[in-house]
Amino acid sequence: MRQFKPALPPFILLAVVALALAFNASAAFAQTARPILEKFLPKVEAQFFAPEATSYGNINAQLPVAPILRGQDVLGYAFITSDFVGTTGYSGKPIHVMAAIDLDGKLLGAELVKHSEPIVLIGIPDSKIKKLTASYKGLDIVKEAAAGGSAHDLDIISGATVTIMIIDDSIVRSAIKVARALGLGGLSDAKTDNTPARELNADESLISDWQTMSGDGTVRRLTLDVGQINEAFEEAGDPRAIKRPINKDPETTYIDMHTALVSAPSIGLSLLGEAEYTNLKGWLKEGESAILIAGRGLYSFKGSGYVRGGIFDRIQLIQGDISVRFHDKDQRRLGNIAADGAPSFTELDLFKIRSDAEFDPTKPWRLQLLSHREVGPVDKTFLTFDLGYKLPEQYLAPLPAVAPVASAVDQTDDQAARAALWKRIWNDKQFEIVVLGVMLAVLTATFFFQKQFTRNARFFYWFRMSFLVVTLVFLGWGQNAQLSIVNLMALGASLQSGFSWDAFLLDPLVFILWFSVAAALLFWGRGAYCGWLCPFGAMQEISNQIARFFKVPQWELPWGLHERLWPLKYMIFLGLFGLSLVSIPMAEQYAEIEPFKTAIILKFDRAWPFVVFATVILGAGLFIERFYCRYLCPLGAALAIPARMRMFDWLKRYKECGSPCQTCSNECPVQAIHPTGEINPNECVNCLHCQVLYQDDQKCPVCIKKRKGRERRSQSDAASKAAMEALLNTKKSS
Repeated sequence: MRQFKPALPPFILLAVVALALAFNASAAFAQTARPILEKFLPKVEAQFFAPEATSYGNINAQLPVAPILRGQDVLGYAFITSDFVGTTGYSGKPIHVMAAIDLDGKLLGAELVKHSEPIVLIGIPDSKIKKLTASYKGLDIVKEAAAGGSAHDLDIISGATVTIMIIDDSIVRSAIKVARALGLGGLSDAKTDNTPARELNADESLISDWQTMSGDGTVRRLTLDVGQINEAFEEAGDPRAIKRPINKDPETTYIDMHTALVSAPSIGLSLLGEAEYTNLKGWLKEGESAILIAGRGLYSFKGSGYVRGGIFDRIQLIQGDISVRFHDKDQRRLGNIAADGAPSFTELDLFKIRSDAEFDPTKPWRLQLLSHREVGPVDKTFLTFDLGYKLPEQYLAPLPAVAPVASAVDQTDDQAARAALWKRIWNDKQFEIVVLGVMLAVLTATFFFQKQFTRNARFFYWFRMSFLVVTLVFLGWGQNAQLSIVNLMALGASLQSGFSWDAFLLDPLVFILWFSVAAALLFWGRGAYCGWLCPFGAMQEISNQIARFFKVPQWELPWGLHERLWPLKYMIFLGLFGLSLVSIPMAEQYAEIEPFKTAIILKFDRAWPFVVFATVILGAGLFIERFYCRYLCPLGAALAIPARMRMFDWLKRYKECGSPCQTCSNECPVQAIHPTGEINPNECVNCLHCQVLYQDDQKCPVCIKKRKGRERRSQSDAASKAAMEALLNTKKSS
């Protein structure tokens, strides 16, 4: 097969070969050993936290905090929340908040310095976030530590409940850790709970009834009626909420919520029954616990938001300075309570507490309920109510004495924690990973057996359209698995600051896609991804096919102009690559030339300039198929250059292609075939349309010639057979 192979300057080739190693770049920044505070400290002046401050001191060598100085006097300490606690939000990336605490244990302020949360980027004014973080000034961390982080009212911004709860939780918990580590406000690292260390009594298997367990505290209860909830919102003082009371009998049950630690053997057997408790043990892994939550009344402790976002935002478990929020995969419904005398409930659910939550089932904890009231078309106001829980003594046993280890080091194994995190994410994404694996297997089979797949033009057209729909709906809109030039920039940043596999494994589908792209570059070039697995590319092709159905005219640029527009995407790519060497954040801003984030990740729910840009790109694609892919896509350019190293030429050609036949050249959807017949692998998206034509005996001159030859031979054979039959008939008649 003849191929178009333009020469490349060696220095460009060397640069992009290095970029080809970016198949695993799925995170914006890799984790590093240096504190995050070092990066963000220059961005917030010390005067922001204390007007009389003159500067920051040096970052503490043992703890990632920086003293806030007035001359030589220390006024407090600044820190980044993500240096102390996990702050991962909806985006899968940390939410970085810079906060400061004074010597008495009170917050001097907080400032959101870096995040990737879509709802905050596009749907919430910056002024709301600044107002929220400013409200933490003066928060008494000593009281928060005593109350487990819930001594303050939680100010929720409608539409971003989970994101704001993560910000709130990270500020309070990290401040408590800093205060204890530095001894601020009289706090210390010493455990406030002086009770001896204990464990669950595995030998305790007494079966109890509901009344017994309710009486001895095995099952704890929170009950609120309509009168109480109306009174609570009145005391909160929001006039909008006061004007919208629940207009029902004050004694009507608002919520009757019960909870129990069912991972304790006796409690689990009593409440769940033997069969269900056996299922529970199979569901839980080593170090994990589970609680039962039962509810009835007007208000649901689950709500419906978790179906969309994956997080139950109305409940959280709090123990000391840790909090646990439950995801949809941490929950199972329960049919009924096995204990004799148990009442009926409208909601019965089991919730798993994962081992990385650092939850101790032997110590007291509380379940916090978030109650809301509509105060406007989209606005809500919130109150919290606590249901305390302490495991009764009969379920506990003392830990056996363990000889002290002389050289034990009390430190957090961050690498192990990150590994546990990505493994948990992969485990939670098993179904999605299987679906992607099936897609890749089908696509691989299509390429290996392309002759069989492309033999019937109608079948292959609908097969390809179906595959592209799955790519767009499942990979794109469903899983946000859209590769981007930003991924390649992330690799460059990680190589500079310290490469870590863990950071790139946090998004399994993107990681697998990059791995498959790397393999496909060696076999088929960039087209395997660009033509089949790119959600935005799929969106362009599907929308163009719809436009063709409605007879929208198609424009084909003159070959000379088309050929001169090709280099644009390579220039854009090289410009972004050069900019990334100077400033990754600046390069990410200019990478908005990719409409992927707007059209795929955020589904057009974004500021109007971005939506207009993406719409214009898609609009151009209605007249010129895959307009963006052809001329503007920097990711396509980045993949095309190392794809020159592919080992095989799979696309079959005849010697007549290009001279004299121009069928493939005229019908190529992206004009990747030269008038002289050569296929330009840099521009080919492996749609295999040319392979359909290669076997089409109605369009391809070579196939037409073969078909007519077969027809002539068939006619000749038929005539000979007829003549022979006539001769035999004549002989028989004579």
